[in-house]
Amino acid sequence: MAQILFVDDDPTVGAILHDTLHRLGHQPFGASNIPEALGVLQRESLDLIILDHRMPGMTGLEFLEYLKEEGSDVPVIMLTGHGSIEHAVAAIKAGAVDYITKPVRADQLEVAVSSALELVRLRRENESLRREVMALRNEREIVGDSPQIRQMLHVITVAAPTRATVLLQGESGTGKELAARAIHEESPRRDRPFIQLNCAAIPEHLVESALFGHEKGAFTGALKRVEGAFERADGGTLLLDEISEMRLDLQAKLLRVLQEMRFERVGGTSPITVDVRIIATTNRDLAVESAEGRFRQDLFYRLSVIPIRIPPLRERRDDIAVLAYRFALKSAREIGRAFEGLSPATVQLLQDYEWPGNVRELQHAVERAVILATDPIIQPHHFDSARFGLVAGGGGPTPIRGNPIIRPVAAAIPGIGSPEPDAGGFRLPTLDIAEAERLLIAEALERAEGNRTKAALLLNMSVRTLRHKLNVPGKED
Repeated sequence: MAQILFVDDDPTVGAILHDTLHRLGHQPFGASNIPEALGVLQRESLDLIILDHRMPGMTGLEFLEYLKEEGSDVPVIMLTGHGSIEHAVAAIKAGAVDYITKPVRADQLEVAVSSALELVRLRRENESLRREVMALRNEREIVGDSPQIRQMLHVITVAAPTRATVLLQGESGTGKELAARAIHEESPRRDRPFIQLNCAAIPEHLVESALFGHEKGAFTGALKRVEGAFERADGGTLLLDEISEMRLDLQAKLLRVLQEMRFERVGGTSPITVDVRIIATTNRDLAVESAEGRFRQDLFYRLSVIPIRIPPLRERRDDIAVLAYRFALKSAREIGRAFEGLSPATVQLLQDYEWPGNVRELQHAVERAVILATDPIIQPHHFDSARFGLVAGGGGPTPIRGNPIIRPVAAAIPGIGSPEPDAGGFRLPTLDIAEAERLLIAEALERAEGNRTKAALLLNMSVRTLRHKLNVPGKED
């Protein structure tokens, strides 16, 4: 059932519209003039408007323009008298989805309403899909503001628009696939396929078929012709994940294909030409592997036109708090759990840990903590005590490296809590709120060594809020 507003100053036409819409199972709302129509618009969530072209005070076209200016996305069907083609054309140009000529016929009205409501359904479905795609892209975003990440993102931005082959090197769990997807999304090939092939996960005897495809009967079990990754990625990007695991004999064939962009399927005789951008990843040092004969040196040079190193998490500890917060928020939403933040002790705990499994390990650890947490603030004891070296019964971390303990600056404000003299407290010399805020922001930035992300955590505010406050005239940066 749709909620439909019809606007017409002719009572006879209004009765026909009301009865027909009601018979079709919809909820009709009638208005005889524009002020009445505006009242209905304010009270109800409408799916469709049927609007007479000739109205006292304001024409239907003028009202349609008004709706557009107000940002209304409710579709409009225009009623025109005497079969006026000029009015119909003007209505469609103004944004109406359809028009109906008077006198109104029930069958004509039913078709027009059905088509308009189908348009509403498609719009809502597309909007839902758009939100899902944006959410998916947000999950794939590379999160971080450390110098290492900024440098990596700069290289990605410069390399993405080109056709150059990119070699992503980094430890397992650092986010090499995210970097590869970022290159693809920033490239002119973003609307073409992004095909991923994990060279370590495919049995050795099937890697060649997976890359180049095979013809029917090429080998036992080849019951039909199959396109390989290169064909499926034509016009787009092919990610060769863990390239260091590929056999040496296949490396020679891959090198030839990369140079010529031409190959034959397994068991085939016809050459196939493709246009594919190659991105390769590895968790090994390919320069060392090639020097020791475990990887073809010529292929290494061909792949590393633009080499990008993905830094391990222990080298960008300033990003840990933001990553952990993001993972916790996502996990809490998925399981319907309340989440308000990470305690300062938790942030310290996470920044002190070495993270041999990198971002992937951090994500799993935070997800586990959210599931086990009994309150909306994630505390150190919600994490695996064996992994993080928590002192039994103490609930505090055993630091793995000697970094300053992160404490909330607000703890120094009387009434909220008075820190110990050596706990890094901060005494406010004023009770003026504006001046106190300025001093607290300056102190947080000093303790965070100018890092706004860490300063925002100390102040228990978002980075955006902090940035806004710093941009206000008179504020210190």
